[in-house]
Amino acid sequence: QVQLVESGGGLVQPGGSLRLSCAASGSIFRIYALGWYRQAPGKQRELVATITGGDSPNYADSVKGRFTISKDNAKNTVYLQMNSLKPEDTTVYYCNADVDSRGYGRKIYWGQGTQVTVSS
Repeated sequence: QVQLVESGGGLVQPGGSLRLSCAASGSIFRIYALGWYRQAPGKQRELVATITGGDSPNYADSVKGRFTISKDNAKNTVYLQMNSLKPEDTTVYYCNADVDSRGYGRKIYWGQGTQVTVSS
């Protein structure tokens, strides 16, 4: 199995920055894609950004130009640099990984979520 551990959430003022990290561990054979999603209370989980094994990023229109996704293959870690944060970015952010793990096949895994609050 694969575990995803997130860190980096918190409280920041509008216009500020935060960097989220998510480390994958376990029986990892191959990581096809990593990503970040967010979900506000009463709403569906929505894509924020994803990055493939070939380093091709994809962003939601609402975060283009403000957020940057990157990864460290050696550490099996994905990052989300969030700049120019807005109050509407406030919600729980979830790490996502599309992983082929030894003995378990290819599955989608989720982190436990980290709260981001943008408020003055």
